[in-house]
Amino acid sequence: MTIPVIAIVGAGPAGVYAADILRTRVPDVQIDLFEKLPAPYGLVRYGVSPDHPRIKKIQDALHEVLEHPGIRLLCNVEVGTDVSMDELRAAYDAVIVSTGADRDADLGIPGEQLPGSFGGADFVAWYDGHPDAPREWPLDAQAVAVIGAGNVALDVARMLITHAEDLAHTDIPDHVERGFVHNPVTDLHLLIRRGPADVRFSPLELRELGTRRDVDVIVDPAQLVLDEHAERMIAQFSQRRIVVRTLSEWAAIDPATRTASRRIHLHFYQQPARILGEHRVTGIEMERTRPDELGRIAGTGEIIRHEVGAVYRTIGYRSSPLPGVPFDEATGRVPNAAGRVLGADGSPIPGLYATGWIRRGPVGLIGSTKSDAAETVDSLISDLGGKAGVGPEGSARLRDRLAGVVGWDGWLRIDTAERLLGAERGRERTKIVDRDLLLDHARTTEHAR
Repeated sequence: MTIPVIAIVGAGPAGVYAADILRTRVPDVQIDLFEKLPAPYGLVRYGVSPDHPRIKKIQDALHEVLEHPGIRLLCNVEVGTDVSMDELRAAYDAVIVSTGADRDADLGIPGEQLPGSFGGADFVAWYDGHPDAPREWPLDAQAVAVIGAGNVALDVARMLITHAEDLAHTDIPDHVERGFVHNPVTDLHLLIRRGPADVRFSPLELRELGTRRDVDVIVDPAQLVLDEHAERMIAQFSQRRIVVRTLSEWAAIDPATRTASRRIHLHFYQQPARILGEHRVTGIEMERTRPDELGRIAGTGEIIRHEVGAVYRTIGYRSSPLPGVPFDEATGRVPNAAGRVLGADGSPIPGLYATGWIRRGPVGLIGSTKSDAAETVDSLISDLGGKAGVGPEGSARLRDRLAGVVGWDGWLRIDTAERLLGAERGRERTKIVDRDLLLDHARTTEHAR
């Protein structure tokens, strides 16, 4: 029987997990893992906050998968530019799309496009050293607002409020560290549409706010009065109970003991109505909300104004379409059934699959993509059955014509260079940002393993 050859587009956690499950289920499979950036790991490398080394350790597990000889890494290859989806589908028995979510969801309110109104995903890309992110970031506001009730909102708030010297041990690039040194922020307003029992923060991430040096967390006790819906939520869900307990502890702190130079103010039951300013952000208007007996939120018409010089929108990510792959702009996902990509007529497109956030939307933690990948791989294996494959010759010819590929050995050279830079600063690594420098370290004339 011909050895099956599979292409996976996107070398983040979703793509690597799919590769791992596939090679476990089909031991003789050959997998080519394509990544448009010069380095693998996707969200773990470019979406996890630098001060979360525990989560970044997921890279170690992904590294072990990519070491397997049946998996070939091909970084610095962009589908749609360097190779088309039609070419991939012709050269491989199946293609799995796992390109994640990289765009910010919009608020859809007046003033959203003013200078000083930022998407959280763009800010995360900057402080995580994404090669395509700008090198400068305007950290020039003393008071800022962060809109959102999930862990990304907490990450953005925590990074904005943390003193630069407390990030010196992390892998942040030099230009990011310089930017935070000059950050003048004193007050950060975290604005949340729902009540304290309905936020999506994980308890651990929320508690981290209270561990920042020289930062006070301020919660109004009046906003923690729980209605029947909130009481049901904390009775049913332990994580929400811990979140409310943490907020209550902060609300009980004597205001006279709050002497920090920076403050985080948590505001519940407020939804964005308008960002203010003529030439740049000068404030934000929020509408007071009220829950009904089922926890559904409605606006009250009451407007609250916060005087801020910057607004960060962190209400969710959206995926970008991939050329040659159906995409639903309304949902921001690839239409699919159990991972099988669906065409315009609603039927599965032979040999084309999706997994991760581009398949199901940006929900769940990094590890939750494993079950998603397993279902997609089940569908793929079922469809392959005992059919004769295309053989490895077509994929070999395609790889040979791709220029500038960064393979596994090239990535290891980048990894070594970053660790050496980190050692010079007494840290585990310092991330290299410049794309050309990454490619120089990788020696781009090599072929992928």
